[in-house]
Amino acid sequence: MTAPDAGRGIGTEHTETFGGPGDTFRILHVSTGNVCRSPITERLTRHALADRLGHVVPGGCAEGDAIGGLIVESAGTWGHEGAPMEANAETVLADFGADPTGFVGRELLDEHVIRADLVLTATRDHRAQVISMGHSAGLRTFTLKEFTRLVRAIDPATLPPLDEGVVERARALVRAAAALRGWLLAPTAEADEVYDPYGAPLPFFRSVGDEINQALDPVLTALTGVPARA
Repeated sequence: MTAPDAGRGIGTEHTETFGGPGDTFRILHVSTGNVCRSPITERLTRHALADRLGHVVPGGCAEGDAIGGLIVESAGTWGHEGAPMEANAETVLADFGADPTGFVGRELLDEHVIRADLVLTATRDHRAQVISMGHSAGLRTFTLKEFTRLVRAIDPATLPPLDEGVVERARALVRAAAALRGWLLAPTAEADEVYDPYGAPLPFFRSVGDEINQALDPVLTALTGVPARA
């Protein structure tokens, strides 16, 4: 399997190089408003990476900070630019011991997609919207639960060893998942969706938080080679 080819940005005449520098790997979480699902997913990812890789990340890890070479951020297709995350989302993060402070909502821009090495969306509609932006995003864009399903089918022994670094392992994981996508289909259309809790009571937010956390666990284990602490 080979890495996805770099494509062209919309309205540009030069070839874009996707992702950040070779020693970093950028994960972009996408939902609608960037105030519920994607903030929860972003901060749970950062919290788990810091825990598994042994990093202390004060203030929830500032945007752009790398954890073991992994940069985690989020945006919304109809993002509430500059808005804080929903209060119930903050409560869910606190339940998991993750830090919600300092979060600011963002609208999804071309530059976010261009820089991302892996885009994980809440729903298939979000995935379609990301891909419609261009930038050869198809091979590196999945719904979160779709990516989880594909990652579960990948033998960790086929990934680069951890002594080669988490970044190289992450890039190989995305290539392997993309190669499996046409062969390992979801049991139902809804199986790859994380539904929007916006405006819902706290118990529904908590159920969505549990769903996201369970979906992230095998992904983070595959990325880092470190299982969650019991």
